[in-house]
Amino acid sequence: MADLAMRAAMRRDVVADRAMDRRLRRLAPGARYALRLGAADVAAAGAALGIDLAMAMNRAGSAGARHALRLGPDEWLVLDAADDGGVAGTLTEGLAGCVYGLVDIGHRQVAVGLESGDAAAMLNALCPLDLSLGAFPVGMATRTVFGKADIVLWRTGAEAFHIEIWRSFAPYVVALLGEIGREYPD
Repeated sequence: MADLAMRAAMRRDVVADRAMDRRLRRLAPGARYALRLGAADVAAAGAALGIDLAMAMNRAGSAGARHALRLGPDEWLVLDAADDGGVAGTLTEGLAGCVYGLVDIGHRQVAVGLESGDAAAMLNALCPLDLSLGAFPVGMATRTVFGKADIVLWRTGAEAFHIEIWRSFAPYVVALLGEIGREYPD
């Protein structure tokens, strides 16, 4: 019981009380896992999750409300709308006998969505990546910085981004995007 109370407190909404730019929206909490595994086990993990994990680096794959973002040669960020332990259970069963690491990081991160014709320009104000559609196409995902905050940036549409932010940096990132948004009127 104490574990559930602690989990709820750790996942409190740190951006709910903030005035957000009209193009930003708080995304549902869901489950977040850091998955590390060797090349020999990628197919088994993908089969267990229902997502082909053998995608190119810095790409995302999806199956329904479950997503996997390949952030490194042996590293994926697994997101699931259901926060019911299904990812952990599925991988424990599917990777029996394999060596892998799976860490629940749902307490550490929050997510916001940014959708607008100016989304890439707003992000580029403080993100050093080329976020033009040609250089950062739909489905691309990477770890980067926004201002002084580490983020995971995933382009979900031509004018839409999913931004994973460490909980302690969320108010800072949301405030910066709000300030930058003032330069981009409707």
